[in-house]
Amino acid sequence: MRLRFAPSPTGALHIGGARTALFNWLLARGSGGALVLRIEDTDRERSTPENVRQILDALRWLELDWDEGPIFQTERTGRHQEALRSLLDSGHAYRSGATAEDVKEYKRRHGADRGFRGAAEREGAVRLRVPDEGATVVHDVIRGETSFEHVHLDDPVIARSDGSVLYNFAVAIDDLDAGITHVVRGEDHLSNTPKQLLVLEALGAPQPLYAHLPLLHGPDGKKLSKRHGAASVQELRAAGYLPEAVRNYIALLGWGAGDDATVMGTPELIERFSLERVSRNPAQFDEAKLRWMNGVYLRELPVPELTARVAAYLDAEGPDQARAEDLDCDRDRLARAVAISQEKMQVLSEFWPLAGFFFAAPEGYEAKASARWLDGRGRETLALTRAALEAVTSFDEQGVQTALEALQQRLRAKPRDIYQPLRVALAGTAISPGIFESVALLGREETLRRIDAALAAQTGESRLK
Repeated sequence: MRLRFAPSPTGALHIGGARTALFNWLLARGSGGALVLRIEDTDRERSTPENVRQILDALRWLELDWDEGPIFQTERTGRHQEALRSLLDSGHAYRSGATAEDVKEYKRRHGADRGFRGAAEREGAVRLRVPDEGATVVHDVIRGETSFEHVHLDDPVIARSDGSVLYNFAVAIDDLDAGITHVVRGEDHLSNTPKQLLVLEALGAPQPLYAHLPLLHGPDGKKLSKRHGAASVQELRAAGYLPEAVRNYIALLGWGAGDDATVMGTPELIERFSLERVSRNPAQFDEAKLRWMNGVYLRELPVPELTARVAAYLDAEGPDQARAEDLDCDRDRLARAVAISQEKMQVLSEFWPLAGFFFAAPEGYEAKASARWLDGRGRETLALTRAALEAVTSFDEQGVQTALEALQQRLRAKPRDIYQPLRVALAGTAISPGIFESVALLGREETLRRIDAALAAQTGESRLK
């Protein structure tokens, strides 16, 4: 197999484009074939170097490599002109000055379903001659055969009057020259396919096999857009997703292994993926399911690996106070914080909101948490908790747990009545990693300091410093 991924650099790489890249990559790697990366940059106004960098960066983050390229379509102008002259010389194409109004007038005379046919002129745009008889049949692995009757097709414009070629012509020539055997792309390109096949037929060239992927919808059944959550690969990375989890999830958008398998590593995806199991129906992207899957992958990472991922994420995407090089801790302390946070995280971006208090005292207390847990009885319990922790001999997880459980039994209180006021005092919120592990990691001195600050704050004497 020789496949290609051919994005237009008019913006970031969206999830639909990432799925197309992934499907082509899986087929190439599973067949021992080759993947060609082509940048279709003929839209001069919207195709920018920055957009190209975004696409290449997104592919590298997804760990989707390529065997040839990137090949820029604008760098193949000479070859496109050569093929255009060949079609003009052979009579398969002609120049025409027909305007859009001329085409409308033609259809008024011949019927709306009749394809436009023009007369050859000395100047004008270049149109491809479409036979009046027969049909162009698209052989599609996913959709089956789709027939386009020639009588209904306009002679398509393949080059402007200034000689610059149009998209469908350039794509056909580029696929031909690259020896592409399988074209796997979104079904929004299906209407382009007969035009490209007619170019190849006019050149006497072989036709690739096509597979048009179903569109992506959101959970509400509407076309995927920003209102459904992250829309691009860059947004997924910024949200803290792991590339291996993203690969797994988007592989399942329109494809299934046939045995309800869900969590599959990349080697298994390469082995099992096939076009024959891609559905014709629209696929549903649900970020909630992606978050769940990402959590599965995240919790399976060894702590040292997850620590490295968290540090890299904080350095690249985290808030200013969470930059890895500025964390007030060494790597061992970060690893301990990661270890006790791992079970509660689904994405890397959740680490700092969950565990940032280990590295910097909160500047205040969440209003609802403070009102519920640091007033009245909660404040009294917090004072007793302080005394119990101050008396701990061995200030580790076991020592902290023993002291707090003993206090709970003595007060005949529920665990939350002891742990939640302490949690709010330490973290500023009622959500944190395990309380025993959190107290042990903060250490005696810092724990007691934060409790004192919380007790003082409730009497109006001070706030956290």
